[in-house]
Amino acid sequence: MTDTPSKSDATRLAHLGRDPSRQFGYVNPPVVRGSTWLAPGLAGYEANVAKQTEEYSYARIRNPTSSAFEQAVADLEGGHRAVVAPSGLSAITTAVLAFVKAGGHALVTDSVYYPTRRFFDGLAARFGVSVTYYDPAIGAGIAALMRPETTIVYVESPGSITFEMQDIPVIAAVAHARGAVVIHDGTWGTPLYFRSFEHGVDVSVHAATKYLVGHSDAMLGVVVCNAATFDRVKASAVGLGVCASPDDVFLGLRGLRTLGVRLERHWASGVELARWLETRPEVARVLHPALPSHPGHAIWKRDFRGACGLFGLVLRPVPSKAVEAMVDGLSLFGIGASWGGFESLILRSHPRAIRTAVPWAEEGTLLRIHVGLEDVEDLKADLAAGFERLRTAAG
Repeated sequence: MTDTPSKSDATRLAHLGRDPSRQFGYVNPPVVRGSTWLAPGLAGYEANVAKQTEEYSYARIRNPTSSAFEQAVADLEGGHRAVVAPSGLSAITTAVLAFVKAGGHALVTDSVYYPTRRFFDGLAARFGVSVTYYDPAIGAGIAALMRPETTIVYVESPGSITFEMQDIPVIAAVAHARGAVVIHDGTWGTPLYFRSFEHGVDVSVHAATKYLVGHSDAMLGVVVCNAATFDRVKASAVGLGVCASPDDVFLGLRGLRTLGVRLERHWASGVELARWLETRPEVARVLHPALPSHPGHAIWKRDFRGACGLFGLVLRPVPSKAVEAMVDGLSLFGIGASWGGFESLILRSHPRAIRTAVPWAEEGTLLRIHVGLEDVEDLKADLAAGFERLRTAAG
């Protein structure tokens, strides 16, 4: 890796995970497509299989392109090492399966990303792992839910649908006192705006598909580990056959180079749009941790170095047809899952159907918005026209 002349984030993003002296002078690591790695001799091959004596090996286990991305993300977040995965969910399941066991117990925030909940309730449960969902605002009260067989505490701050903030340092202190590992889904804050390992996290997972790739054109995940957890996570990935396409990993490396400037725009535009939405009579509540009105704002201000473009809003109660008229007619907000790309998105969410520890009590429709890189005044105008359609359809 090239030595960075400064510790500033902007400089580190430009230089992490690349070494032109090893890349024939080119500034970007090459895309190494391959499977078979050839050893210089039989004894060397067998030694490498047994103890990974060489820098690389069979490409499913280690590849120059994936290694560059893993190194860059781990260094950016302040972790020990990282493991790349083909999607965010794959990163999550790889991390979880490294630490759960039959007869074991997991504590999972009730605000967790829905596919993660589906994994715990489905596949993990089939293999004898029990789970308790807890109030995201529980803080030190999580001690009352810990069991002797609790192996992990899973946090996600903020939640990617309802945006509750969690006091991760307090939760981590309780978990560690009971011998549990803390796994955090840090996709919202990214490795740039939330340094997981400074707040007690042991394993940080990211849907790199989102802000790290940043262009809505690749599926990718990454698990960043501290020194105590890396070997187990890497063994989990190898055992599960987890690997990512070098072409997608290259797109992750490309996205890292502009992550800082993109996030500044997402953050600024997202907060401006959220503040504007708070003034709209059609909106009951805006769920954005960077707003002083958010119940978790103090935690965000204490622990986070910035915000992204994803937040929620609760409409005042109107018929479903009115919400559909509003959303379906938008021209700049696409209707689609994922987020973190250059384009703005909007979706209707249904937390009441899945929450178990803390019932969702809001009466109005919950909309999730991702603010892209478009001009924020254009986005306001698009939504203003949408609100006009909503009022007309509501009668």
